[in-house]
Amino acid sequence: MSLFQHARFELSVADPAGLPAPSALEVAFAGRSNAGKSSAINTLAAHARLAYVSKTPGRTQLINYFRLRDGSALVDLPGYGYAEVPEKVRMKWQGLLERYLCTRPNLAGMVLIMDVRHPLKPLDRQMLDWFAPGGRPVHVLLTKSDKLSRSEAARTLIQVRSALSAWGGQVSCQLFSSLKKHGRDEVEQVVAGWLGVAPGGPVPEQRKPPAKGEVARG
Repeated sequence: MSLFQHARFELSVADPAGLPAPSALEVAFAGRSNAGKSSAINTLAAHARLAYVSKTPGRTQLINYFRLRDGSALVDLPGYGYAEVPEKVRMKWQGLLERYLCTRPNLAGMVLIMDVRHPLKPLDRQMLDWFAPGGRPVHVLLTKSDKLSRSEAARTLIQVRSALSAWGGQVSCQLFSSLKKHGRDEVEQVVAGWLGVAPGGPVPEQRKPPAKGEVARG
């Protein structure tokens, strides 16, 4: 059984003060608006409507928690980079993202979503600059890989992996397609490693977050 299967919605948070107590490990999913983040979450969970998919970028304005079967949480962060969002709202989102990513003690790693046709935009790089120095792992999903030919997608993957080396060895990268269901197993293996869970194995006891000052790792 997939690690992500049977994920269930738990709560939405509009302010850092509303975050739940850090009682279990969390994996953040972040990305630019319209990069395919909600579709990727739905594909991983094998649930067509677990995360809201909108044709209008910038609709996800909250931190959404989905509880996984091992007790850990998949945390869907607001999409960033949509120009038509009012400046006041955009600054609120940025503050929410930065505070969560930089201060959440039980955050095991981040899955960063990028459209394979438009990778490593300035705000993607800013996200890596915020998160990578903490030493926690980042796994980049180059989504919508079905939009490119195999050779184009492979070439882009090589180029992005090379560029990501600037942020250290804890940043990995893969191709992903929600439409073709390509790349699910690879994502699960990476995230399961962060959580200390065997992919497809029996449900373990709920994992506790690291002690203060330690880095959350699988």
